[in-house]
Amino acid sequence: MTLESPILTGATVRLEPLSISHVDGLVAAAVANPALYQWSPVPQSREAALAYIDTALAGREAGKAVPFATVRIADGVVVGSTRFFDIESWAWPAGHARHGRQFPDVCEIGYTWLTRDAIRTAANTEAKLLMLTHAFEVWQVLRVCLHTDARNQRSQTAIERIGGKFEGVLRAHRMAADFIPRDSYRYSIVASDWPAVKRQLAARLRP
Repeated sequence: MTLESPILTGATVRLEPLSISHVDGLVAAAVANPALYQWSPVPQSREAALAYIDTALAGREAGKAVPFATVRIADGVVVGSTRFFDIESWAWPAGHARHGRQFPDVCEIGYTWLTRDAIRTAANTEAKLLMLTHAFEVWQVLRVCLHTDARNQRSQTAIERIGGKFEGVLRAHRMAADFIPRDSYRYSIVASDWPAVKRQLAARLRP
């Protein structure tokens, strides 16, 4: 399986492969309003940002993640981060049309956060359009999953707005940002959903 680290560019944001060069930008984005990140593990200091980047890059080296810095095109400012992760290739049998593919079969989009002044702008919608287009049209995945803390109503609404279909609640699914076993709301977009989801996202981005 080949996991490249592309630069995904839209009209409002550019998703750049996350690197140590983004550390100060991440810190500045996160400290703008720490109260926003009650449910998300967002680095609040330079030391925390360095550890955050190290963890993300270790996932990339292991072939399990493709992390990005979210950069606002208008001024080049880092406004957050996001990533593909839990990337999987299935063991298709010889002779199957998907056997021996160089790209993943399924993935998750998550670790997504934005600074205060990028929330309720086109940034999240466009970033999701860029990532989903890459997942479904370049990697040709079968499913993209999204999970969020069951207490995080804002994130649930955002996922539903971009076309995620609610599948249920995973109990004690992951460690929460406040270090308890969190229940997660699980959403997905599958390949057959993608044409309608793409049209919906594109329509939301039109002036």
